[in-house]
Amino acid sequence: MQFNCHCRDCQKSSGGAFSAEAFFRRDAVVITGEVKFFESKGGSGKSVWRGFCPNCGSQLFGKVEILPTLIAIRAGTLDDPSEFNPKANIYARHAPHWDHLDQDLVTFPENPPLR
Repeated sequence: MQFNCHCRDCQKSSGGAFSAEAFFRRDAVVITGEVKFFESKGGSGKSVWRGFCPNCGSQLFGKVEILPTLIAIRAGTLDDPSEFNPKANIYARHAPHWDHLDQDLVTFPENPPLR
């Protein structure tokens, strides 16, 4: 599951128009080293925990309350970011006027239905 999230929380945390997220099963990801967490409320109103490197401050990944078995890896932190291939824009109604959404992607005004 890969998408661009345009919710206000992702805009604020990324400092940009959206956050590029690639989701993986938590049990398939191994995290080594120290991580610091910050908790906020995402566009769903549920908790989001963002993991940061305590040495450089880079935001590495997120865990979201509504998807407890998954972990969201920031696309820019992947060893090969060209592997990121978003399938959708979510919370698109929050996109700023200067953000040009990719018209080839499925676009949801809010959160897509969970399956």
